[in-house]
Amino acid sequence: MRTDALAKTLAGARVLLFDFDGPVCDVFAGLPAPQVAAELAQLVASKDEALAAKAAGTDDPIEVLRIAHEADSVLGQEVEQALTAAEVRAVAVAGQPTSGSVNALEAAKSAGRPVAVVSNNSAECVKAFLDLHGLSEYVLKVVGRPAEQPHLMKPNPHPLLRAAELLHVDVSACVLIGDAVTDIQAAHAAGATVIGYANKAHKPEAFADLGAEAITEDMQAIADALLAEQSD
Repeated sequence: MRTDALAKTLAGARVLLFDFDGPVCDVFAGLPAPQVAAELAQLVASKDEALAAKAAGTDDPIEVLRIAHEADSVLGQEVEQALTAAEVRAVAVAGQPTSGSVNALEAAKSAGRPVAVVSNNSAECVKAFLDLHGLSEYVLKVVGRPAEQPHLMKPNPHPLLRAAELLHVDVSACVLIGDAVTDIQAAHAAGATVIGYANKAHKPEAFADLGAEAITEDMQAIADALLAEQSD
């Protein structure tokens, strides 16, 4: 982790955008993603036998949603409703927020940086988790998965552009904190900068290859950088 790059990136941000699954919450820690994907695949199979094998071929619930929507919009809507319900169930048993994330949210507020969450998960599950853990006061806006429009999920820049619009800033003044390649891609496509949260061993290299402005393996480092900035 380059603390100077982290500090520089944060210093240039008027608004902080947090991805949800990873930087704030391990969504499927208590209700495993493969289990949810299998449930959704069964729903797909019950409605479209020809699509059953394709839907069963992934353990990513959001990929099952993409498959369903691409095949049939009505089926996509059913799968989306089932996925949202599963996500709400999942965050209720997901455990505590990601280590350091609460401190990062608190530091952002004390530094006067508005925060929005931008996620491919449903806004319903994000809000449920924030409410459950008393974090809603730190997040001004939640931009979740666009209803019936999975093509607008990250890596599409739409969620970031929407968050910037809601917070009345140019997206170039936003920094996204995300833990996936799609976060890096979405941020750069939108014209924002990005901090890669490298919570797995292979991620620092992948994020660096994509040109992430800063990389950290610890959400606490974001809190520390924001607090250090205030003490300067």
